[in-house]
Amino acid sequence: MSAEAIIERGRRVLTLEAEALTDSAAALGDAFVSAVELLATCRGRVIVAGVGKSGLVGRKMAATFTSTGTPAMFLHPVEGLHGDLGIVGPDDVAILISKSGESEELLGLIEALARMGVRLIAMTAAPASRLGRHADVTLQLGGREEACPHDLAPTTSTTVTLALGDALAVALLQEKGFRAEDFARLHPGGALGRRLLTRVRDVMITSPLPVLDLNATMRDAVVLLAGHRGIALVVEQERVSGVVTAGDLTRLLQRQQDILPIPVTSVMTSSPRVAQVHELGSAVVHRMETFGIMAMPVVDGDARLAGVVHLHDLMRAGAV
Repeated sequence: MSAEAIIERGRRVLTLEAEALTDSAAALGDAFVSAVELLATCRGRVIVAGVGKSGLVGRKMAATFTSTGTPAMFLHPVEGLHGDLGIVGPDDVAILISKSGESEELLGLIEALARMGVRLIAMTAAPASRLGRHADVTLQLGGREEACPHDLAPTTSTTVTLALGDALAVALLQEKGFRAEDFARLHPGGALGRRLLTRVRDVMITSPLPVLDLNATMRDAVVLLAGHRGIALVVEQERVSGVVTAGDLTRLLQRQQDILPIPVTSVMTSSPRVAQVHELGSAVVHRMETFGIMAMPVVDGDARLAGVVHLHDLMRAGAV
């Protein structure tokens, strides 16, 4: 078979699934609102159940809910009827996934969950099915053909189910006011977690600090610049009056030779850019990169000097 024919097969699958997603987006309505509201008021956990490919999608759905602030677990329908219902409580909400709505293994859960007082959300392509009729809320998956040429292997339907699960999770996290910081706390081991959790206070140097008073000369500044990674702070009454950097020193040397007696106040950058103790490291990295700054004084809520933060330290800490 030619390369063009193989590409066309792949293109057909992607087109069918994209069209199915477009149809599903257009069909969202009151049932979706009801499902989000039911999940938002859930005082227990979200229990997701499905068989076969629906079960695989359900596992991902449960993981997405959990990582976005809604505790969720996947329950295999067969195992649920053989002891695993012990994880379910009356304050839970169950999402049951079945394209046909007639999966016997899944239907066996309905009566047991109903006896426990668990509210049910069905995800099915057949709202009139037994699953659809017994659910408190039914989300329709749409009726497009599967991308499989025999219209058999779950392809289009699983893509729509997966996307609808994501839509529920995202709408739910916004409904609950879930923030980026909350996401980071649930993902502390990842790069995103480090970026969102790293604060300036976690990385800044607090002692010893390269501090000069207003009467200092460039002789004093040179010593500090050499020992403190190219930055010296001119401080008066715990407030930063100015900053002298290695770049300032280089530019000064290009203009004149006898620099040591020069007062630092004539060289320093007055009213320099500063970082706040509680700022996100990523925000400070952006500011430093924008203005070409390698190190920055850190101040507290009262504008008093609290430390110095270096760009390389922030980057090593993952605040990028």
